[in-house]
Amino acid sequence: MGDDNSKQPLIVPIDDEQEVLHSSSQTYLTQILSNHSFLSSFLVGEDDIPPITGVRGFLSAFKEESSKLWYLAGPAILTSLFQYSLGAITQTFAGHVGTLDLAAFSVENSVIAGLCFGVMMGMGSALETLCGQAYGAGQINMLGVYMQRSWVILLSTSFLLMFMYIFAESLLLSLGQTEDISRAAGKFSLWMIPQLYAYAMNFPIAKFLQAQSKIMAMAWISAVALVLHVIFSWLLMLKLRWGMAGGAVVLNVSWWFMVVAQLVYIFSGACGEAWSGFSWKAFQNLWGFVRLSVASAVMLCLEIWYFTALILFAGYLKDAEVSVDALSICVNILGWTSMVALGFNAAISVRVSNELGACHPRTAKFSVTVVVVSSCLIALCISIIIIIFQNQYPSLFTNNSAVKNVVYELTPLLAFCIVLNNVQPALSGVAIGAGWQSLVAYVNIACYYLFGIPLGLVLGYTLKMGVQGIWCGMAVGTVIQTIILFWIVYKTNWNIEASAAAKRIKQWGGE
Repeated sequence: MGDDNSKQPLIVPIDDEQEVLHSSSQTYLTQILSNHSFLSSFLVGEDDIPPITGVRGFLSAFKEESSKLWYLAGPAILTSLFQYSLGAITQTFAGHVGTLDLAAFSVENSVIAGLCFGVMMGMGSALETLCGQAYGAGQINMLGVYMQRSWVILLSTSFLLMFMYIFAESLLLSLGQTEDISRAAGKFSLWMIPQLYAYAMNFPIAKFLQAQSKIMAMAWISAVALVLHVIFSWLLMLKLRWGMAGGAVVLNVSWWFMVVAQLVYIFSGACGEAWSGFSWKAFQNLWGFVRLSVASAVMLCLEIWYFTALILFAGYLKDAEVSVDALSICVNILGWTSMVALGFNAAISVRVSNELGACHPRTAKFSVTVVVVSSCLIALCISIIIIIFQNQYPSLFTNNSAVKNVVYELTPLLAFCIVLNNVQPALSGVAIGAGWQSLVAYVNIACYYLFGIPLGLVLGYTLKMGVQGIWCGMAVGTVIQTIILFWIVYKTNWNIEASAAAKRIKQWGGE
């Protein structure tokens, strides 16, 4: 396929020679993402998807691409759901131990562990860009090296973040949390330090396996971990009355079980050329890898910490325990329902990075269309289910009638955010697959922290709308961010992104 043919539009209703690959706005993006001197040598792969003509052609291509996405998204959704459920199950049992225990776990999980989870997951997501594009380009041997580099960086980062766990009580007090909640959450944070190092190992492993579409093994391992987690959480927290100490033991062991099981799978030879053993190349070109890891961490942390801020601000309201508990339950439900979106996030990241690495810009573009439509439809179905059972689901998390009433009042806003938060991660997955982490980080700062949080504080405190006002204002920030991401994706020149992927592989290949 020649270079001219590669610049045809994705969908062609008639012969339209007027389709122009975006100019002014795309020029700005290109300056961030790629070096123009490399573009002249770029040729689109011959097996890229041809231009789509008519409704029948669109539906046929949509069906084919959907099958590819679901092949990745199905196991990824299950993996995300199972792993997220580890903390959610612990939170559920904590609610039956006591109100203070639930508040302490919620604050620790949202603020301390949540912040560190964001850093670890964000830095690990650099592998989604590099491993995915290297796999698409056929450089399979570099995947294991990239994973080891990520281990070096994330384990070093974990050591620094560990001090947040050690001084969690003082940190939470300085953030304005009550003395009782801060003391209980600080004690629980000390017990959860092993989980931090499990994060550092787990996220690079996950991205390494995702890039090769070996997600089913992760799903099975996570499923076994979840079953054992439920059994031992009930046994230690309720039956043996260990309380939150038992919850910490089970949560730590569950995460390390997944890490060890995945390592056994990799070392068994299941990944072929992608894992050829430990290599000194893992210590080469670390600075370039750190830069991409930091950009990835900033992008995702700004999203994860947004909900951390929501929990914190609820802690300043009158009757803080009820507000924090109710909002934590809603965020918990939102997190569970967002597992579908995170599965699509992983799938579209793999699809986009693989196709860009293989010089298939048109296929990458169409994958984006399919994932956004699919995410919207699924999110609408989930929201309807939440509305139908709005009287029942709060009882799964707490026995406190005041908390259940507040959760009931928040349900309409929760249903709206479910739709919003299932589309936004899919768009973030596109950004990760294409390597736009720095650009999206700027968007997140503006939408979340310069607009969403101030609006939420005005509605919640100045206008005295309480927890509903805080959440509503912050949701508006997410709406604006999603609109901007839609616009960026719409204006993207995918030929330029494919060439940038080729340059990135060459630059950070470490060879």
